[in-house]
Amino acid sequence: MENRLTLRNEILKNMERNSRIDLKELSVLLGLEEAVVANEVAEMEKEKVICGYHTLIDWDKTGTEKVTALIEVRVTPQRNQGFDRIAERVYNYPEVHAVYLISGGYDLLVTLEGKTLKEVSRFVSEKLAPIDSVISTATYFILKKYKDFGTIMVPKTESERMVVTP
Repeated sequence: MENRLTLRNEILKNMERNSRIDLKELSVLLGLEEAVVANEVAEMEKEKVICGYHTLIDWDKTGTEKVTALIEVRVTPQRNQGFDRIAERVYNYPEVHAVYLISGGYDLLVTLEGKTLKEVSRFVSEKLAPIDSVISTATYFILKKYKDFGTIMVPKTESERMVVTP
Protein backbone atom coordinates (compact mmCIF):
# COMPACT_ATOMS: atom_id res chain seq x y z
CA MET A 1 0.00 0.00 0.00
CA GLU A 2 2.86 2.38 0.74
CA ASN A 3 4.13 2.03 -2.85
CA ARG A 4 0.66 2.89 -4.11
CA LEU A 5 0.51 5.87 -1.77
CA THR A 6 3.90 7.07 -3.01
CA LEU A 7 2.79 6.58 -6.62
CA ARG A 8 -0.40 8.53 -6.01
CA ASN A 9 1.46 11.36 -4.30
CA GLU A 10 3.92 11.64 -7.20
CA ILE A 11 1.09 11.66 -9.74
CA LEU A 12 -0.81 14.28 -7.76
CA LYS A 13 2.22 16.54 -7.26
CA ASN A 14 2.93 16.53 -10.99
CA MET A 15 -0.71 17.09 -11.92
CA GLU A 16 -1.07 19.89 -9.39
CA ARG A 17 1.85 21.72 -11.02
CA ASN A 18 0.49 21.11 -14.52
CA SER A 19 -3.07 19.80 -14.89
CA ARG A 20 -2.57 19.55 -18.65
CA ILE A 21 0.29 17.08 -18.35
CA ASP A 22 -0.12 14.26 -20.84
CA LEU A 23 -0.45 10.79 -19.29
CA LYS A 24 2.34 9.59 -21.56
CA GLU A 25 4.65 12.37 -20.33
CA LEU A 26 3.64 11.66 -16.73
CA SER A 27 4.41 7.96 -17.14
CA VAL A 28 7.87 8.80 -18.55
CA LEU A 29 8.56 11.15 -15.61
CA LEU A 30 7.57 8.44 -13.14
CA GLY A 31 9.24 5.59 -15.03
CA LEU A 32 6.01 3.58 -15.28
CA GLU A 33 3.80 2.12 -17.97
CA GLU A 34 1.22 4.60 -19.27
CA ALA A 35 -1.60 2.15 -18.48
CA VAL A 36 -0.56 2.01 -14.79
CA VAL A 37 -0.62 5.82 -14.53
CA ALA A 38 -3.90 6.10 -16.48
CA ASN A 39 -5.58 3.50 -14.25
CA GLU A 40 -4.38 5.22 -11.07
CA VAL A 41 -5.60 8.65 -12.30
CA ALA A 42 -8.98 7.15 -13.26
CA GLU A 43 -9.26 5.51 -9.84
CA MET A 44 -8.44 8.79 -8.06
CA GLU A 45 -11.06 10.61 -10.15
CA LYS A 46 -13.63 7.93 -9.25
CA GLU A 47 -12.73 8.24 -5.53
CA LYS A 48 -12.92 12.07 -5.78
CA VAL A 49 -9.27 12.41 -4.73
CA ILE A 50 -8.96 14.37 -7.97
CA CYS A 51 -11.97 16.66 -7.79
CA GLY A 52 -11.58 18.63 -11.01
CA TYR A 53 -9.24 20.37 -13.40
CA HIS A 54 -8.86 24.14 -13.50
CA THR A 55 -7.11 26.73 -15.60
CA LEU A 56 -5.41 29.68 -13.91
CA ILE A 57 -6.18 32.86 -15.87
CA ASP A 58 -4.74 36.32 -15.40
CA TRP A 59 -8.01 38.21 -15.99
CA ASP A 60 -6.18 41.55 -15.80
CA LYS A 61 -4.62 40.75 -19.18
CA THR A 62 -7.96 40.00 -20.85
CA GLY A 63 -9.56 43.41 -20.43
CA THR A 64 -12.33 41.79 -18.38
CA GLU A 65 -13.26 43.71 -15.25
CA LYS A 66 -13.37 41.46 -12.21
CA VAL A 67 -13.18 42.13 -8.51
CA THR A 68 -12.04 39.34 -6.22
CA ALA A 69 -13.02 39.48 -2.57
CA LEU A 70 -12.11 37.52 0.53
CA ILE A 71 -14.83 37.64 3.14
CA GLU A 72 -14.33 36.53 6.72
CA VAL A 73 -17.59 35.37 8.25
CA ARG A 74 -18.31 34.85 11.94
CA VAL A 75 -21.26 32.52 12.50
CA THR A 76 -23.13 30.71 15.24
CA PRO A 77 -22.78 26.97 14.55
CA GLN A 78 -26.03 25.02 14.34
CA ARG A 79 -26.83 22.24 16.77
CA ASN A 80 -25.84 18.76 15.50
CA GLN A 81 -24.55 20.24 12.22
CA GLY A 82 -21.80 22.62 13.28
CA PHE A 83 -20.76 24.83 10.41
CA ASP A 84 -21.67 22.45 7.58
CA ARG A 85 -25.24 23.63 6.93
CA ILE A 86 -24.21 27.30 6.91
CA ALA A 87 -21.21 26.59 4.66
CA GLU A 88 -23.49 24.67 2.27
CA ARG A 89 -25.92 27.57 2.10
CA VAL A 90 -23.06 29.96 1.29
CA TYR A 91 -21.26 27.78 -1.28
CA ASN A 92 -24.48 27.24 -3.22
CA TYR A 93 -24.47 30.88 -4.35
CA PRO A 94 -23.11 30.88 -7.92
CA GLU A 95 -20.82 33.88 -7.34
CA VAL A 96 -19.00 32.09 -4.49
CA HIS A 97 -15.76 30.43 -5.60
CA ALA A 98 -14.69 28.84 -2.31
CA VAL A 99 -15.71 28.45 1.32
CA TYR A 100 -13.24 27.36 4.00
CA LEU A 101 -13.70 26.62 7.69
CA ILE A 102 -10.83 28.50 9.36
CA SER A 103 -9.37 29.01 12.81
CA GLY A 104 -8.97 32.39 14.44
CA GLY A 105 -11.36 35.26 14.98
CA TYR A 106 -13.69 34.21 12.16
CA ASP A 107 -15.21 30.85 11.27
CA LEU A 108 -15.52 30.86 7.48
CA LEU A 109 -13.48 32.39 4.68
CA VAL A 110 -15.46 32.98 1.50
CA THR A 111 -13.91 33.92 -1.83
CA LEU A 112 -15.96 35.32 -4.67
CA GLU A 113 -15.74 37.37 -7.82
CA GLY A 114 -17.96 40.15 -9.05
CA LYS A 115 -17.86 42.69 -11.84
CA THR A 116 -17.63 45.66 -9.48
CA LEU A 117 -17.01 46.52 -5.84
CA LYS A 118 -20.68 47.44 -5.62
CA GLU A 119 -21.74 44.01 -6.85
CA VAL A 120 -19.61 42.29 -4.20
CA SER A 121 -20.90 44.67 -1.52
CA ARG A 122 -24.46 43.92 -2.58
CA PHE A 123 -23.80 40.19 -2.25
CA VAL A 124 -22.50 40.67 1.30
CA SER A 125 -25.30 42.99 2.40
CA GLU A 126 -28.23 41.29 0.65
CA LYS A 127 -27.32 37.60 0.65
CA LEU A 128 -24.57 36.79 3.12
CA ALA A 129 -25.16 39.07 6.12
CA PRO A 130 -28.92 38.34 6.36
CA ILE A 131 -28.34 34.60 6.95
CA ASP A 132 -29.64 33.89 10.47
CA SER A 133 -26.43 32.29 11.77
CA VAL A 134 -24.14 35.03 10.43
CA ILE A 135 -22.93 37.29 13.25
CA SER A 136 -20.51 39.50 11.31
CA THR A 137 -18.42 39.79 8.16
CA ALA A 138 -15.19 41.50 7.11
CA THR A 139 -14.56 42.00 3.39
CA TYR A 140 -11.16 42.39 1.75
CA PHE A 141 -10.66 43.16 -1.93
CA ILE A 142 -7.72 41.74 -3.87
CA LEU A 143 -5.83 44.67 -5.38
CA LYS A 144 -3.11 42.71 -7.17
CA LYS A 145 -2.17 39.05 -7.45
CA TYR A 146 1.53 38.33 -7.16
CA LYS A 147 1.27 34.56 -6.87
CA ASP A 148 -1.80 32.39 -7.21
CA PHE A 149 -2.03 28.59 -6.88
CA GLY A 150 1.77 28.39 -6.89
CA THR A 151 2.12 30.41 -10.10
CA ILE A 152 3.90 33.77 -10.13
CA MET A 153 1.52 36.24 -11.78
CA VAL A 154 3.88 39.21 -12.26
CA PRO A 155 6.99 39.42 -14.41
CA LYS A 156 10.26 39.01 -12.58
CA THR A 157 11.96 42.30 -11.90
CA GLU A 158 15.53 42.85 -12.94
CA SER A 159 17.95 43.45 -10.12
CA GLU A 160 18.56 47.18 -9.72
CA ARG A 161 21.99 46.62 -8.19
CA MET A 162 25.00 47.46 -10.30
CA VAL A 163 27.21 44.59 -11.30
CA VAL A 164 30.65 45.05 -9.79
CA THR A 165 33.59 43.15 -11.20
CA PRO A 166 37.07 43.03 -9.67
